[in-house]
Amino acid sequence: MDQLHLGKTSLGVEVAKILNGEIISADSMQIYKEMNIGTAKVTPEEMQGIPHYLIDFLNPDEEYNVSLYAESANQKIKEILEKEKVPIIVGGTGLYVDTLINGIEFKEIENDIEYRMELESVLLKENGIDILYEKLKEVDFDSYQKIDKNNVRRVMRALEIYKVTGKTKTELDKESQKGSPYDFIVFGIEWDREELYDRINKRVDIMINDGLVDEVKSLNSKYHLSKTALQGLGYKEVIEYLNNQIDYDEMIDKIKKESRHYAKRQMTWFRHIDNIIWLDGKDKDKMVNTVINEYKKTNE
Repeated sequence: MDQLHLGKTSLGVEVAKILNGEIISADSMQIYKEMNIGTAKVTPEEMQGIPHYLIDFLNPDEEYNVSLYAESANQKIKEILEKEKVPIIVGGTGLYVDTLINGIEFKEIENDIEYRMELESVLLKENGIDILYEKLKEVDFDSYQKIDKNNVRRVMRALEIYKVTGKTKTELDKESQKGSPYDFIVFGIEWDREELYDRINKRVDIMINDGLVDEVKSLNSKYHLSKTALQGLGYKEVIEYLNNQIDYDEMIDKIKKESRHYAKRQMTWFRHIDNIIWLDGKDKDKMVNTVINEYKKTNE
């Protein structure tokens, strides 16, 4: 199999076939219909008959959040267990994974409209996002490490949470952790950095060749993309290209750069998970065997 496909999707399907499992996605972009190429959405062929949930169910103009995800994912876990099958969570959105394994209960935090307007005025300045990002570093270093600078909505919300509550988002998340009612094992796929970056660059080239620009053109003509959807890697860069803000080569370089930064942040996030088991991404058979053996050990 092509090395580019020795990832989460392929591993999840192989494990599901052996364990009589069904898959719940933990990918914040694959939730959207018609956003297929840029999200590397799992195809029917790749599913190999294994049911997949929380994929391809929202229009790209609809907003979504982690609280809605937690509600839906927990319901799917319950339904799969009732069928006496194994729920397998597959995806790289760390916030989604954290929510499930820590049993986070979300509390409503009031908005500070005046402060939000103040942040938005800063954002309009030259290098405004850099200013906000540095401010986040000062008041909430954990969130600074986890949140991508280009995810403006989450940067501003983390600052607003600190302003309203006097506590960091990380502190509030810990207070909200009630623990999962389920036994679970967490696995991460590890790659040598240079090899990982090479995979990312090749993946971007494949996405471009498969028609990412045309996909974004179509989406742009049909929808006013939601703030959530615009966080998808590649989409905002293609829109910049279509708006003549950057040229074609700049677009590709920018997508590759942002994808590498995102991968680095993913690794930082998942390394904070207690008892995570790291798998060697270059050896698919070994990955599958490790997952199966660890599952069996917990169910002896």
